[in-house]
Amino acid sequence: MRFALACTLLVCAAACGQKDAPPLPVSHDAAVGRSEPPPVTIDAGDPRVAQGAELYGKLCALCHGPEAKGYIADNAPSLVSEQFLKSASDDFLVMGIALGRPGTAMAAYSKDKGGPLDMAGIRAIVAWLRSRGPARGPVAGTPGRGDAARAAPVYAEKCASCHGTREQRGAAVHLANPVFLSTSTDAFLRHAIAEGRPGAGAPPLQMVPWKEQLTAEQIDDLVALLRSWAPANAPTMGGPPPKEPPKTGPVVINPKGSAPKFTLREDRFVPVDDVKAAVDRKQRIVVVDARPASDWIRGHIPGSISIPYHQMDRIKDLPNDGTWIITYCACPHHASGIVLDELRKRGFTHTAILDEGVLVWQKRGYPVEEWK
Repeated sequence: MRFALACTLLVCAAACGQKDAPPLPVSHDAAVGRSEPPPVTIDAGDPRVAQGAELYGKLCALCHGPEAKGYIADNAPSLVSEQFLKSASDDFLVMGIALGRPGTAMAAYSKDKGGPLDMAGIRAIVAWLRSRGPARGPVAGTPGRGDAARAAPVYAEKCASCHGTREQRGAAVHLANPVFLSTSTDAFLRHAIAEGRPGAGAPPLQMVPWKEQLTAEQIDDLVALLRSWAPANAPTMGGPPPKEPPKTGPVVINPKGSAPKFTLREDRFVPVDDVKAAVDRKQRIVVVDARPASDWIRGHIPGSISIPYHQMDRIKDLPNDGTWIITYCACPHHASGIVLDELRKRGFTHTAILDEGVLVWQKRGYPVEEWK
């Protein structure tokens, strides 16, 4: 099953509001409330729409597609499906793009977290998305008091094959993601399950309306189960931004080492294990993190440098002397592929993409480090 939430919840979107409005903290109490805040109407002539289109094309289209219909990379969802735009609140959208989805390919794009966007840019992106679909309407069906324990076998049968367990992410969106659970309301969860996400992608990625197969009580139970997975402390906006990645400093790992000998798949991809072996052998290599800087700050391959796919000025600092340069992201190929293509365009000869991506690097138990 493709539980509808899989097609909607990794959001590269944002919220609308006045230009000088402060960042929106989202409290856990607000997220689990029974009601949704009122929508903000977007006029077709709103100047933020044009700005949002430009920012979306630069930052989001590589995964969500040029028309925001999704499924270009890492099952990044459609952001313009009718049921999603009708049911997602603006607060939910702003926090999705601002805080991202930790542990997935969706980085935090807010400058407060080390990303490239201020709140005006975030609101501009959502204004563009809102302009491409229906206005948000009332969310039908007030959730009842469900039973999480009773939902466990239903989830195991209907949802786990795609979404995994609370501890282990599946192929689709991990529903235990702390940012998602802290910013979605019970009403939104229930509506997504009950009404599905028709038109959200190719048939395997669509979710049928589960109200046709599950009772109202079973749907309420699933909402209760998901809510039981929410963290005690909700992520919030605000606070001092993290220290930025260094703009100068070491680039080559093991500068006195020998050159590794990599065999590339399709002349582009090198296995995670081969790169780890080269590092262990203290061979000369450059590793480039192509994700937004917020992800590099949160956790990166030791010795890697931050050159985000949307800001590649630091390529000029890389050695063009035959040293192997490995790019990586979490998609696992799209952001890193953009950087790879730019390197090759500029004449760098020994370049490759970390084939399985950084999430598999982490899953293997290979080291990562935070920037402090």
